[in-house]
Amino acid sequence: MKALTQGRYLGRDGEAALFDLGRGDTLAVRILESDIGRVTLKPQDGYRLDRGWSIAPGGLEPPYEGRRRDDHSGFSCPRTEITADDDKVVIEGAGLSAVVTLAPFGIAWHREGEDRPFLQDRATQAYLVSPRTGALAHYMARDERERHYGLGDKAGPLDRTGRRFAIDAVDPCGFDAELSDPLYKMLPFFIVDGPAGAHGVYYDNLSTGSVDFGCTLDNYHGLFRSWKGDDGDLDYYVLAGPTVPDVVRRFSWLTGGQAFAPLWSLGFGVTSMAIADAPDADARISDFIGKLEAHRIPCDSFHFGSGYTQIGHRRYAFNWNRDKFPDPRATMRRLNDAGIFTVANLKPCLLDDHPRLKETLDGGFLVKDGQTAQPAVAQFWDGLGFHLDFTHPQGRVWWRDGIETALLDYGFATVWNDNNEYEIWDEDAVCDGDGRPFRQALARPAQPLLMTKLSYEAQGARQPGKRQYAVTRGGCAGISRYAQTWSGDNETAWKTLRYNLTQGLNMSLSGMFSIGHDVGGFHGPTPGPELFVRFNEFCSLWPRMVMNSWNEDGVVTLPWMYPEMVPQVREAISLRYRLMPYLYTLMWRASRDGTPAVRPLLWDFPQDAEAVRTDDAFMLGPDLLVAPVLEEGARERSVYLPRHEGGWHDWHTGRHFAGGAVATVPAPLGRLPVFVRAGALIPLGDPAGIGDLREILVCGLVEGATGELYEDDGETVDWRGAGGTLIRVRVRDGEIEIHQEGADAPFIDRIAIRNLGEGV
Repeated sequence: MKALTQGRYLGRDGEAALFDLGRGDTLAVRILESDIGRVTLKPQDGYRLDRGWSIAPGGLEPPYEGRRRDDHSGFSCPRTEITADDDKVVIEGAGLSAVVTLAPFGIAWHREGEDRPFLQDRATQAYLVSPRTGALAHYMARDERERHYGLGDKAGPLDRTGRRFAIDAVDPCGFDAELSDPLYKMLPFFIVDGPAGAHGVYYDNLSTGSVDFGCTLDNYHGLFRSWKGDDGDLDYYVLAGPTVPDVVRRFSWLTGGQAFAPLWSLGFGVTSMAIADAPDADARISDFIGKLEAHRIPCDSFHFGSGYTQIGHRRYAFNWNRDKFPDPRATMRRLNDAGIFTVANLKPCLLDDHPRLKETLDGGFLVKDGQTAQPAVAQFWDGLGFHLDFTHPQGRVWWRDGIETALLDYGFATVWNDNNEYEIWDEDAVCDGDGRPFRQALARPAQPLLMTKLSYEAQGARQPGKRQYAVTRGGCAGISRYAQTWSGDNETAWKTLRYNLTQGLNMSLSGMFSIGHDVGGFHGPTPGPELFVRFNEFCSLWPRMVMNSWNEDGVVTLPWMYPEMVPQVREAISLRYRLMPYLYTLMWRASRDGTPAVRPLLWDFPQDAEAVRTDDAFMLGPDLLVAPVLEEGARERSVYLPRHEGGWHDWHTGRHFAGGAVATVPAPLGRLPVFVRAGALIPLGDPAGIGDLREILVCGLVEGATGELYEDDGETVDWRGAGGTLIRVRVRDGEIEIHQEGADAPFIDRIAIRNLGEGV
């Protein structure tokens, strides 16, 4: 690679400052908002990929063909003042400034009123490019006191300092939640928090690469962190913060926010490859419905594994195995009559003997080998196959027709976009690009994003008055605009609990707010009774709670797999439904304001050093601290409770604990340790998941305390407007006041008041 160390100021381009870095490369520095800056490097012959799909400021949806890289619509682009002298250039605008040193070339970013930069390029060789391979690198100075978060679904501890991660995506079935890398998503966004406050950096580059948070030490350069792209363009956004919540909310805004899914998607759900794979799959589903009723387990969704598409042992998108499902519509009706919504697993690769392969070959809408013009071959389940190209208009039409005629027409409610990491390793693979082809290596994760968008829009067209819900495993920044996601095919191991927790927290900090983990673990040995119960407890208060398995011995993970543990499993699920009004309100906030429901303690208690270090518990909204049991054999749980005036209370007993200290509570099987912030006013529902019971849990009358409850019909599209009701609760003069805003008719006729300790 060649270092770009000498810059020459070229002048203004509107509100941007342009610099010649040699070789004909032009670097532009822009201020897009009072807290967002942008740096782009444009080669002499143009961008290597002139578009992207992740940037959607304020929800400004990019078209299928992508958003042009030079498009600044959706940003306020404030007026800037640019001053230049012989050795530096200063760009100032709307509270943000960039100081550009020309030799050696580097950029330092400042917030208004702060002398110290919050982000500064490494003083030595900050930018490198490879004319031969197209690779890029960006190096930044690093303070040893800084902490690093983000990168999406990466494994390991909450603070990622000292590690190096691949920006890549594979199908790591049964992955190690502490060590495996890469996983499913490609998301080069990270947050730096330290003495200069917090800031974020997002690289709008969809090629493979890496991010290094201090794993590499080099005596010639001081402490640094870096991003490297194997190809594509240097195009990064600087989010000024100055707090972690500021950065997360702004990144969510930048990439289009989180889709607000219908209420049923937050309920408990079940899937298993083994059920749909079984020869008597239809009978097993009927048995499943019966056992739910017998064991009094509430369930809102059943997710069909891909076995419904089988011919022999291989799987074929849009095919129905009529031996296992003689009447698919009748199967769906049985589930719907039980109050269960259905979700169809769908994979974007067509095996080389797919019954409808000729249609795709004749249409020419598979990802191609650019050398032969034939479909690019990829290894997939059970053999070789070819991936649909979602950047091809005819391919999208064909795929959408399949969704409508083979899935939605039969009664499926939505699509689970799975195995969509697009592991096409052919370096000559080419995508149509809506008539402007590009190499697949430049934008692999755009394919799962567009796949998910298409499924989301297909449902929207079918039911235009209802909010839609999609699921995806793969993707990049922007997938939250359409879908819920999860941590993937986790291992059935105790260690999984510990590191799925921090994995999920980093997903939340990366703008993916509707997330969860496979209950019980997806792959490995069948979980024993204790691990199974602890998995249910652990997963019960994440936005997604779906029991999903493919155990090595073929045993299906279901709520009643251990009869002696059914009461404990039911208790964990009941806790979820008891808190459903609170969770639903938090998810409404997540979509409206970019505030995640699940977040690390550092989010709410940034001034408490011990809370910042805590990564074995999480906050559910501002009022609940959740401390799952993560160790085998444990029957009590100790956790640090942040400093808070009034302290905390045990959810189960009402016992009071002071803040700023470690608390220890009993944790028998079936009891998830939860602590309530003193003064909290928390909306509650029916633990059985039925009816419209609403109560407000009062955790000590604290003058001026507030709470809120968002209510709608669970599916309205107009959730930002008149379709919903916001109920505000306040303590005033020692009394509970309830005030309604929004819809003319209340969704809830009566709200009871319950004091903590009376039994929740």
